[in-house]
Amino acid sequence: MSEKNKEEILEEIIEDLEKADNASDDATDETQEAVDDKADETQEAVDDKADNKDLEDKEEKSDKKLKKKEKKEKKDKKDEKIEELEDRVKRQMAEFENFRRRTEAEKSAMFGMGVKSVIEKILPVIDNFERGIQAIPAEDKDSPVAQGMNMIYKQLTTELENLGVKPIEAVGVEFDANYHNAVMQVESDEYESGIIAQELQKGYMYRDSVVRHSMVAVVQ
Repeated sequence: MSEKNKEEILEEIIEDLEKADNASDDATDETQEAVDDKADETQEAVDDKADNKDLEDKEEKSDKKLKKKEKKEKKDKKDEKIEELEDRVKRQMAEFENFRRRTEAEKSAMFGMGVKSVIEKILPVIDNFERGIQAIPAEDKDSPVAQGMNMIYKQLTTELENLGVKPIEAVGVEFDANYHNAVMQVESDEYESGIIAQELQKGYMYRDSVVRHSMVAVVQ
């Protein structure tokens, strides 16, 4: 084989090796590009999944907040309704209590008026008993009639006292127009001016109110 042919064969072999090497580089580059593309796709998928997860988390949080808000609103409305009912009950109880007190006051006033009316009618009977007892002669003080009158008089006055009826003080106390009715003025060595010297008709009180003023004579 000539020297020239050897060189040509060698050149062809080198050329074939370079082509194979270039082909291998191209394949490597293509493989790398494919790997890079796949990695990019995977990363994009991961990013998309992460974004979706974040979105789902946000939506879930939003739903929880919304449910919590709705629950709170329902609770607030329930509390408002309870407060409204409690307030209504309190008002009705207060109205009933006022009605009860007003009714009791009216009943007490009516009872007091009825008692005073009865007392006013009984007082003349007491006056007549007192006059009758005073008119009994001294020698007849121990007679059955006198004793019977005294017993009835004592019983009447005791029952009146039990009802809250009591005589108004008169002789020896200072004149008070709230309790006394002055019908005359007299001179007295025993009492000072303005003091009641004589009781002409006994006055009475029922509890804290005057049933009948005392008819008196006041020192001038």
